[in-house]
Amino acid sequence: MNKILIIGGSGFVGNAIYKELASFYDVHATYLTDNLSLEKNKHFHQFDMETEEISTLLDHLKPNYVISALRGNVNGQIHLHYEMIDWVLKHDSRIVFLSSANVFDRFTNFPSYEYDKTFSESIYGRFKIKIENSLLRLPNHKYIICRIPMIFGAKSPRIGELKRRIASGESIEVFPNVVINATHIDKLAQQVHYLINRRRKGIFHLGSKDLIHHSDLIEEICKKLTDLPPVFKHVFDSNEDRQLSVLPKDNLLPKHLQLTIEEVVERTLI
Repeated sequence: MNKILIIGGSGFVGNAIYKELASFYDVHATYLTDNLSLEKNKHFHQFDMETEEISTLLDHLKPNYVISALRGNVNGQIHLHYEMIDWVLKHDSRIVFLSSANVFDRFTNFPSYEYDKTFSESIYGRFKIKIENSLLRLPNHKYIICRIPMIFGAKSPRIGELKRRIASGESIEVFPNVVINATHIDKLAQQVHYLINRRRKGIFHLGSKDLIHHSDLIEEICKKLTDLPPVFKHVFDSNEDRQLSVLPKDNLLPKHLQLTIEEVVERTLI
């Protein structure tokens, strides 16, 4: 049985992946802040990347897959990933890196595909690119890079923030000229499960197969969430439509693991 370590397993994304995989593999995960319920779970390990070396935990668990779902200090994450890369090179192990559509957030007229050149003008996008480039220097079978667009789900931070703003009457920023795709947390966890189970390798774009303007998506989700009228603040950051979408072309997933924007909207309450 494969042993899997999820770095950042107590977060929204990491915990969803943990729940998806736990029945099928020997899954371990890290958490940062004190949590009594997690302390009692022998599969969760307290870890602080600011003060600890991940190699100690890796040497102890010897995972076949290390899933990177961590958030936090950029410099700390870069050092952490360099450590992980050095470790997997010496062991029978692979890294699954959860990257972002923001590696393509420079203004563009077209959707981005797996092997397009990354180009970002944001700090977040450039940080993801730096880690991706380090992984790309590994042998191909040693990594899976998952580029992910906006993630939704009934308990997602984005949905929670939308509910809060609607209830308080605060404005919600929407971008009418930004074309995106999106995903749902449950489908994302299933996709990661598939990639591990089938020992896939390389770069994967894990978003909906269709596109929508950011403003239209948020408006559709808000209609689903409540009958209260939201207050939208339209932000035009370009004169023409710009793409922030990641579509697959070379590494397609099976049809049952693909999803549409309609599914993302429908499942915001489930």
